[in-house]
Amino acid sequence: MAGKILINITPEQTRVALIDINDQLSELYIERKKGVSLVGNVYKGKVVKILPGMQSAFVDIGLEKATFLHAADVLSGFDYSIFGEDLEESVPINLPIEDMLQEGEEVFVQVSKDPMGTKGARVTSYITLPGRYLVLMPGVEHIGVSRKILEEDERSRLKDIVSREKPKNFGFIIRTASEGCTEDELKKDIEYLMLLWDNIQKKKEKVHSPNILYSDLDLALRSVRDLLGHDIDKLIIDSKEGFKKVFDFVNTYFPKLISKIELYEGEEPIFDAFGIELEIPKALGKRVWLKSGGYIVLDQTEALTSIDVNTGKYVGKASLEDTIFKTNIEAVKEIAYQIMLRNLGGIIIIDFIDMEKEDNRKKLFSVFQEAMSKDRAKCTILEVSELGLIQMTRKRVRESLQRILCEPCQYCDGKGFIKSPTTVCYEIFMELRRIGLTQKNCKIMISANPHVADLIYDDEREGIEAIEREYTFKIIVKADKNFHQEYYEVVTL
Repeated sequence: MAGKILINITPEQTRVALIDINDQLSELYIERKKGVSLVGNVYKGKVVKILPGMQSAFVDIGLEKATFLHAADVLSGFDYSIFGEDLEESVPINLPIEDMLQEGEEVFVQVSKDPMGTKGARVTSYITLPGRYLVLMPGVEHIGVSRKILEEDERSRLKDIVSREKPKNFGFIIRTASEGCTEDELKKDIEYLMLLWDNIQKKKEKVHSPNILYSDLDLALRSVRDLLGHDIDKLIIDSKEGFKKVFDFVNTYFPKLISKIELYEGEEPIFDAFGIELEIPKALGKRVWLKSGGYIVLDQTEALTSIDVNTGKYVGKASLEDTIFKTNIEAVKEIAYQIMLRNLGGIIIIDFIDMEKEDNRKKLFSVFQEAMSKDRAKCTILEVSELGLIQMTRKRVRESLQRILCEPCQYCDGKGFIKSPTTVCYEIFMELRRIGLTQKNCKIMISANPHVADLIYDDEREGIEAIEREYTFKIIVKADKNFHQEYYEVVTL
């Protein structure tokens, strides 16, 4: 038995859910048509400012805000973690940034982090192009192997094949997905990546800065490329158009995986049918209860995320130390799950209940390391301190689930979060489509907060009109200032 990938595509957004072998939601990715990720995109940009004191530069690539290029991203090698790979190799910084770049100079950069909050995107001058099995590194004579490939013989086999087939002055990262693949599959991946690189080079010579040279795959196709491995039994997609695109992509580049692609044709929406829709609100909650009666509290701030463990209703049956240890161990697995599900990044501080025994602290750290070993993002975890804290960092490439789905609460001056008008609007669209499965040619009244109603009338007008045409609805939208922003009513008249 293996896991599943569920892909839900609507005109407004694409959502991808990764389901583990226990049928539990383990990862959730959301990409909205109006907020597509820039990570992996390659640009021809222009240096607009050098900051020697920060060893960084601002680069104009045509976005609203200039991007940030640090000296480390010029000389320190490659950011492997954006592809979910874990390698040991790195190259040290040698020169100050003012000796490498000049204001007004044209540069060739790739986005390594999306814009987040008030910060612009982060870029690197080293280009890395991901394929199914390999990642191409132009201009570098280097071959790296993912540490998640454990068998030494397999590591050597893969490295030997790539060494023989790779062009001169190009390096490759051998991805985890390459484990067990044939020489022919690796050769085809190299050919595909080299063709991609040649096309980028041709466009680079023709255009002026700022200009985009290469755009990474959309979320659905990235999910196929990066997630569809040996541990995935099926990829189920609910859009006929999306299914055809994914099917053609897999058939062209990974024909062995074609049997795993399946079109969802159930009457119930796919995320409802697999219980995912109910899990999403839980991933936004501040408090998560444990089976024993204990609970954890998650607070996400601009600088860091703090996670607090409490015994709650659990009183134990033996000593106080035993009660605390069991609560902490139970919390460890849930914390690791929540970090990956919510896509928490940056500095994370976990405040476990203080334990007196050193052996218990060591066991706790070991269990946490094992739980986080499944994470595809790069993590650094420090041992349990005397205060019972675990400090860790997790590579932040894209916004967390909370940042995507929510906005600072206008009712409490930003002390908390509520769903954004866009999120509520899309929930209303999903509710209308559910009604459309059983009813046609009817009149529907939507009552919602004025912010949501205005959004439906203006920016999302095309979406509501498309639903009216598809299900022959007559939809009336009513703004009610007494409605909370998250609350709405959809009534069939």
